[in-house]
Parts: sequence; structure tokens; C-alpha cells
Amino acid sequence: MGLKGFVEGGIASIVAGASTHPLDLIKVRMQLHGESHLPNPSTLQAFRPAFALSSASAANISLPKTLEVPPPPRVGPISLGIRIIHSEGVAALFSGVSATILRQTLYSTTRMGLYQVLKQKWAEPDTGNLPLLRKIVAGLVAGGVGAAVGNPADVAMVRMQADGRLPIEQRRNYKSVVDALTQMSKQEGIGSLWCGSGLTVNRAMIVTASQLASYDQIKEMILEKGVMSDGIGTHVTASFAAGFVAAVASNPIDVIKTRVMNMKVETGAEPPYKGALDCAMKTVRAEGAMALYKGFIPTISRQGPFTVVLFVTLEQVRKLLKDL
Repeated sequence: MGLKGFVEGGIASIVAGASTHPLDLIKVRMQLHGESHLPNPSTLQAFRPAFALSSASAANISLPKTLEVPPPPRVGPISLGIRIIHSEGVAALFSGVSATILRQTLYSTTRMGLYQVLKQKWAEPDTGNLPLLRKIVAGLVAGGVGAAVGNPADVAMVRMQADGRLPIEQRRNYKSVVDALTQMSKQEGIGSLWCGSGLTVNRAMIVTASQLASYDQIKEMILEKGVMSDGIGTHVTASFAAGFVAAVASNPIDVIKTRVMNMKVETGAEPPYKGALDCAMKTVRAEGAMALYKGFIPTISRQGPFTVVLFVTLEQVRKLLKDL
């Protein structure tokens, strides 16, 4: 297998990542919805005409020190998608797609290829089968290494996807993933490229272990019991089940990762979150425990198709490259 496993996994991951990118963008926007330290753009716009007075008149107006702003209403993935299209255009659904492609090239190529290498090394010598526990460990190792490699692209992707929800004056306006990485390095230092890397690694370990191990295990069970033959039907069934398992296992870490990566740190000011645990505690305290499952519907809506496209494409690529 060797290098071929990396090539096969990379091709399948790039196809799956690019084709499901709009769903991932909606998921990110939903996960950021309700953050208390961000201004409410709609509220600011609503009050702007009332205060659009001359400086002399404005000086006589005493504003309250604190303005009670009700929490933003909950939005579903479909209504959010329509809102993005209306306010930012259809192209906004593909904001950050260049970062997604780079991320899949770095992260998924590494994790998919390394998982295959470990499967071969740890398989039972007599049967060639890999017990479930070893599959999980292989997934944990492969996911962790892949995430460490791909974290810069992950940070750029989250920021590019989230940019459209900010007030115009606060947007970063990255032109591409290269521009994003360059600006982050110059303005925030090289270390910013690994912002949230601990979370990224933890999430990737959970996703890879649950996704790849459950796909292999479910596929083997279907074939052993003779429910279906080794074809598209088996691949789709096993991959959709694997996507559901991965979504349930990873969503809380995904929410925290998204918020930590997207936070804007002003010079001399205290960051909104001191770390992953602080982010989790503030999120639960302000929005409730179920906030950790924000974006779950788009997560499963994205994770399901992503995993199906990933493994169906992977199986087809393997057939094409079988004799190489």
C-alpha cells in the first residue's frame, strides 16, 4: 500500500471536502451563533439612524452604559443558507474553499494514508483482519498526526468561512488561503497558524477513529453476514453510519475549536477565551450545555454526505489504481 494509500485517500478527501463545503460553512456559522462577546450587527444597524446626528447634538445625548441586547433568534441550516445567499451572494457559500482544499490535501491525505499503513502493520498475520480496538487506536494516531500537519489550513478555513457574519469594519477580508496564512503570520506571528491546535488534534483523533474504524467494522459486518455484496450499496450504508457516529462524537469539540480559532485578539486586550476549557465553560454558562451541539444538524447533514462521498470515491479510486 505505502504511498498509494496516501494518494487514494488524498484524492477522495479533496473531492468530498470541495463538494460539501457549503454545508461545512453553514455549520461553522451556526456554531458561532450566539457568542456573547461579538456585537449584534442587526442591533447596531437598527440604532444607527437614531444617533446619526451632528457632533454638537450628539454631545448632549447621554447613552446608557450598558445596552440590553436580547439573544439572537435561533436559525436553522436552511434559513441560514438562504440568509447568506441573500446578504452575501451565492459565492459566499464557497468562502474559504481554497483553504478546505489545502486542509484536505494536508490533513486528510496524511490521516487516510497513515491509517492504511497502521492497518497493514497491526493486522493479524494469519487472517489479515484488524480487531476493532486496533482500528480505533490506528484512527487516533492517524488523526492526531494529520491534524498537526493541517492545522494552519484549518484556522484559515474557519476564519474565511466566518468572515461574512462580522460587521464590515471588523472583517479580515482574506483573498485566498495563501493570503490568510501570510496575513496571520505577519500580524499575529507564526504561532497563530497553530491556534487551537490542541483542539484540532483532539477532534481529528475522535473523528478519524470513529469514522474510519466504524466504516471498516460496519462494512466487514455487512459482508460477513451476507446482507449485501461488496458494492456501492454496502459502501453507502457503511459510510453513512460512520458519518453519524463521527458527528455525534466530535460535535462538542468542533464547536469549541471553531470559536477558539475564530476569536479576534486585540492588541493589549484580554482574549475572549483563555483556552479550550475556558471557551467550553463560558459557552455552557452563557448558552446552556446543548450549545456544544450547535450546528449538529448541518454537521450530520455535512458529515453524512462527506463520509459517503469520501468512501465511495475512495473505493472507486482503489479500483482504478489497483494494478499500479
